[in-house]
Amino acid sequence: MPFNIKKRGKLTYYFEGEAPVLSAMVVEEQMDGDLRIHFSGLTGGHSATGILNLDTVTSMEPSIEVPLVFRCWEQWLQEAELCQSIGEIDFIEIHAFGAQPKTPSPLSDPAGYRREQERVRAEYAKAYRNFFKEQCPENGVPARFTVHVVDFPDEAASYEFYAVGLLQGRH
Repeated sequence: MPFNIKKRGKLTYYFEGEAPVLSAMVVEEQMDGDLRIHFSGLTGGHSATGILNLDTVTSMEPSIEVPLVFRCWEQWLQEAELCQSIGEIDFIEIHAFGAQPKTPSPLSDPAGYRREQERVRAEYAKAYRNFFKEQCPENGVPARFTVHVVDFPDEAASYEFYAVGLLQGRH
């Protein structure tokens, strides 16, 4: 579905529907012609169904989740005709909110729960590292802010990401 676009001053809003709650992207034109892009958050699990067929991702699998988020953002950039590759974006910051593991139960298996927490944290770090190394090898790596929360309103969700990046060299 193509984006609806609303331009107001140096901001351009890319959104879906006639009465949106939030924009998928907000693009801020810089004085030198570069574009600062604010990417809307994506939640993994059932709530992301329809974005990129994430309905099968209901557990924490960072090696699957992280690339899917970036592919979705790349698709948005292409639909908005801003650029063709996510590698053209210099990410400034990534905000990640990770849910606690769904299983095992911290009450019935505290040691297993702790091992799962450690696995998930290590795999998210590896997934980010691999993404930037493979997809954006010429770029720097963004600052990352990670918060681990108990859960999200969508009980199947395991994470939420949003980001800010810069598309440079458009002058």
